[in-house]
Amino acid sequence: MNHLEATPGSCTLVGAGPGDPELLTIKAVKAIQGATVLLVDDLVNEEIIAAYVRPGARIIHVGKRGGCKSTPQAFIERLMITAVREGETVVRLKGGDPFIFGRGGEEVEHLREEGIEVQVVNGITAGLAAVTALGVPLTHRDHAQGVVFVTGHAKTGHAAAEHPTDWRQLAATARDARLTLVIYMGVSGVVHIQEQLLHGLPGETPVAVIQHASLPQQRHVATTLAHLSRDVVGAGLGSPAVIVVGDVLRGLAAAGLPAARFGT
Repeated sequence: MNHLEATPGSCTLVGAGPGDPELLTIKAVKAIQGATVLLVDDLVNEEIIAAYVRPGARIIHVGKRGGCKSTPQAFIERLMITAVREGETVVRLKGGDPFIFGRGGEEVEHLREEGIEVQVVNGITAGLAAVTALGVPLTHRDHAQGVVFVTGHAKTGHAAAEHPTDWRQLAATARDARLTLVIYMGVSGVVHIQEQLLHGLPGETPVAVIQHASLPQQRHVATTLAHLSRDVVGAGLGSPAVIVVGDVLRGLAAAGLPAARFGT
């Protein structure tokens, strides 16, 4: 190999978790510390950057937040590819987990098409952190035999419009199979989601909406499906937030948190 040729770089998708820096994995910290270029999403806590990014590393903020102006995905991928080919150690730092509604799958596919192998470091996803912060589980042998993660903000475009989320079917499945529903990016469409879920789930089904899970500014409302949209508006909750639906939330009272109108 000619010594003048650029040494190939590397790329790692790293999950920064739900926000609390102490919820980072050890592997994530090592990847962040070793990076020479970091492409950072809006939902990544700035404390993580301050604590673990090494001096001299280049930080590129590539905002990705529902309902706000975002950096085009294709542009982000071009930045990653260019940096790797320039010999940089690239970390794509994402809130939560890269492979749960973080577009990590798209990025891995496109980088591999360019001959770039990608490593992935998982992070704690917001849907798990949100209920844990309330002191209740996602699954429970007496209340929920499984959990479904679903986005309330599906990809737009003609193809996506042909296959919208079937909330009625999802509600019926959750009822019959005793599943917890965890809805990401659903606050802006909460009225529609509530209306559709009520076709398959009873109005007294417990619901919790958690904003800024794991952070000092975390807020939540505990309610029922029948009162969901009204109480979200009344509490002034917005993105980023997770909506959790299911009987596991009946444990909120035991956890010492208000259970609102559960069971009424």
